[in-house]
Amino acid sequence: MLYKKLVRPIFFLLNPEFAHKFVVTVIDLFFLLPFVRSLVNRIFSVHHKSLERELLGLKFANPIGLAAGFDKNADHYNNLAAFGFSFIEVGTVTPKPQPGNPKPRLFRLVSDHALINRMGFNNKGVNYVKLRLLNRRNPNLIIGGNIGKNTLTPNEKAVDDYLFAFNVLYPYVDYLVVNVSCPNVKDLRLLQELNSLEGILSTLKSARSNFNIYKPILLKLSPDLSNDQLIATVDVAERYEIDGYVATNTSTSRMNLLTPGNRIAKIGNGGLSGKPIAQRATEVIRLIHNHTHGRKPIIGVGGIFTPEDAREKIEAGASLLQVYTGFIYGGPFIVKKINKYLVNHSIY
Repeated sequence: MLYKKLVRPIFFLLNPEFAHKFVVTVIDLFFLLPFVRSLVNRIFSVHHKSLERELLGLKFANPIGLAAGFDKNADHYNNLAAFGFSFIEVGTVTPKPQPGNPKPRLFRLVSDHALINRMGFNNKGVNYVKLRLLNRRNPNLIIGGNIGKNTLTPNEKAVDDYLFAFNVLYPYVDYLVVNVSCPNVKDLRLLQELNSLEGILSTLKSARSNFNIYKPILLKLSPDLSNDQLIATVDVAERYEIDGYVATNTSTSRMNLLTPGNRIAKIGNGGLSGKPIAQRATEVIRLIHNHTHGRKPIIGVGGIFTPEDAREKIEAGASLLQVYTGFIYGGPFIVKKINKYLVNHSIY
């Protein structure tokens, strides 16, 4: 309550991108004090046998993770983990550093409990992220690496970017996510077309065979695909023995928003996240779960703000969950609230 009544209103006076940088910087500074990490971990973590999950050849202490985009460059994951997350997905990471799209590029839709972003894969490049991942403090924290192509790389050469990022990150993460569904990089979503997707997945599958340790590859899907398109995409992924799915990415939809249309028009392009995409994300999870007969793990993401939202995703077929917008609007206790609810209601 303190966060929503006092802290959030102050943060929401700031430019969204600046507020994000400010918050993670303050967290990092506080964690320099020797007692803070253990105190935060004690306050926010829930430890219970029923929360543990063994999926993708990995052991998750609980089903809640932090979605890609929050810690793009793996600068803050050690400290963010203390807020109860069992896994954190870094990225999206590209082979070369790039600044992303021009600012402003992150917008709050407060009445909709949503965000619109057109960040454009701003990141410091895969080699920087690799070095940051050498500093992992908690051996039980699972790290995912979300990979994409550089904006200036033409789609016909995109597979080279995915392969480069894959090969560099592979030894330093626990699983990898192929991001071909972000709406904020020009023409990226065209890579979801079946021929392009086949080329990327087959190349990465082959590249994995060059490593001694098997690590899972997941595909992140767009909520904007039709159900028929989603099934066709999943069929391609299944042919190349993809290990799981992340459902879903942000959306270009602007349907049923409470925010006035003139403000939406002024904001312009970008991916919508938060409450407005919750229902569609759940539909996509259910579709994948049913189509694959529940054989593949699904990381559910999109509009998770409450324990009931989490339950809905799990009942649709999600094996794990990720939060992002809900973390920003709901505050740091969101993970604890969901995990306590799952324990008390014997979910799973």
